[in-house]
Amino acid sequence: MAQIFDRSSNALARASLVLTGLIVIALGVTLDQLQRSPWVTRQGQRPDQPVPFSHKHHVQGLGLQCQYCHVTVEKSSYAGIPPTKTCINCHAQIWTNAQLLQPVRDSWATGQSLVWTKVHDLPDYVYFNHSIHVNKGIGCASCHGRVDQMPLMYAQNTLQMEWCLNCHRNPAKNLRPTSQIYNMAWEAPSDSRPVWCNAAPSESGVPTAQSVNCVTKDPTTAGPQMASLELPSAGAAHLVTADMTSATMPAMPVYQKFTSQEQLGLYLVKHYKIRTPRELSSCEVCHR
Repeated sequence: MAQIFDRSSNALARASLVLTGLIVIALGVTLDQLQRSPWVTRQGQRPDQPVPFSHKHHVQGLGLQCQYCHVTVEKSSYAGIPPTKTCINCHAQIWTNAQLLQPVRDSWATGQSLVWTKVHDLPDYVYFNHSIHVNKGIGCASCHGRVDQMPLMYAQNTLQMEWCLNCHRNPAKNLRPTSQIYNMAWEAPSDSRPVWCNAAPSESGVPTAQSVNCVTKDPTTAGPQMASLELPSAGAAHLVTADMTSATMPAMPVYQKFTSQEQLGLYLVKHYKIRTPRELSSCEVCHR
């Protein structure tokens, strides 16, 4: 009886297995890249809004602070979207007839809120708390990018779990003094741009980050009066007067000098009491 399969069928079978493996690998790589692409993450996309609000104009041009509109960013999980009243505070006086702002005037007249398209939209199962990040030294620009340079708002980062975990595994690279949280132009310390920090004993009921005081001018060359004014707010307020002696003068805080983000970050991780990845053992920290 003649064989059903020729000897060449063995080579064909091997080639088919190799080809199938390559197809599976290529499909996996394609899907992996697809779920990281802006088509899925919407990174860099500028969605249509009822009013083309320019952060660049309002923040960089007019000097508005983030908290003026996002009033709950320091005390709530949500930064908050400003009500129409916030817009009308200014635009009842300026640009009152601008066609671009007609939706704002209609909203104010009818009491119907403007329906904004959310740019940074996390999945419903993800819990993100703005207040804990802001109060622990994460600046707005670390997540949202240079908002003060955006004529139209877009997502600077992917906000995917991988991106979040990269920060939580090494938070030191993103931490900054709490006085610089809203400074979009903040740059990491360097040899030509050092930062000096002092940590006072933390007090009960006071955020640990507020016990750290950082300055960008050498406090040792500022004189005793300037150095006393740089005492952390958590400590007692002292002023140096002419009739004080060395025995009665308050002790000057000891500052440490930092010339790199790694040095500063590790210092802030310790004094801000940032939990390490090993201490984040509960999934409920991020997932609800």
